[in-house]
Amino acid sequence: MNAVPGRMEPAQEGSSPAPEPQGAQKKTQIIAIYGKGGIGKSFTLANLSYMMAQQGKRVLLIGCDPKSDTTSLLFGGRSTPTIIETSSRKKAAGEPVSIGDVCFKRDGVFAMELGGPEVGRGCGGRGIIHGFETLEKLGFHDWDFDYVLLDFLGDVVCGGFGLPIARDMCQKVIVVGSNDLQSLYVANNVCSAVEYFRKLGGNVGVAGMVVNKDDGTGEAAAFAAAAGIPVLASIPAHEDIRRKSASYEIVGTPDGQWGPLFAALGEQVATAPPLRPTPLTQEALLGLFKGETVGRNVVLQPASIEDMCAAERLVKPTLEVVYEGA
Repeated sequence: MNAVPGRMEPAQEGSSPAPEPQGAQKKTQIIAIYGKGGIGKSFTLANLSYMMAQQGKRVLLIGCDPKSDTTSLLFGGRSTPTIIETSSRKKAAGEPVSIGDVCFKRDGVFAMELGGPEVGRGCGGRGIIHGFETLEKLGFHDWDFDYVLLDFLGDVVCGGFGLPIARDMCQKVIVVGSNDLQSLYVANNVCSAVEYFRKLGGNVGVAGMVVNKDDGTGEAAAFAAAAGIPVLASIPAHEDIRRKSASYEIVGTPDGQWGPLFAALGEQVATAPPLRPTPLTQEALLGLFKGETVGRNVVLQPASIEDMCAAERLVKPTLEVVYEGA
């Protein structure tokens, strides 16, 4: 698999990345999916990867969230040993890490979790970096997949979580959002990161947005249009999806009710070109919502020191000594 840490050859604006160097057997699309925590990235990716595998694609799903829950739905709620946890345990025992220790499969989908430190015991971003270093030692560059899907938390801004964008480790980014301000705020931040690194010579682009839990109010679609990226799919806020997701059931099966939706999403993910987005200002982002919803008409009132002390402040004379003729 030819990809990762170094810069890729520059791509034309809005086009697919440059072709692989001579000698590469095929092009692996490495796609980073970002979104606010709890917005449904793991649900989307589990069903997307499952559908793509059913379509005959070789797919590797890598969870890059310290919660390590990307693959839970894929494996019926079961958690898998993480790369960080396993490498630490093996190192203490003087044993090497093997693929079978950290990578597991179901119906053609290969999946693994990078993991992260326990709460208060380390940096999640550094854990991501360590996880990818371990992947390289396991031969990441030589693996043979059609698609590698990376599930990243979008509302954490430290360096490790921006790794795919900052180092051109992927060809394109997909954002998952909903019709709420916080998820679109995160999506806008991801677009801002892509634009920032494009200005520095990077090549990663945004392929589009997946609207999850779509209730039809339209704010997410309006954001996508304003940012200059397409909506790749809209997953409805449907009780059947909610119930099956809560029970760790795959809904993106070829013969299921939601099969056509995820099949179409798979096609979009495969073919959507990486675009250079236009991030919105905070005011423009608020403008997507009704004023009473986001408090857009609120006026900022500066506080005074009297407010802070909850009493009248006594102005004390200065003790500075002033010399004549100074």
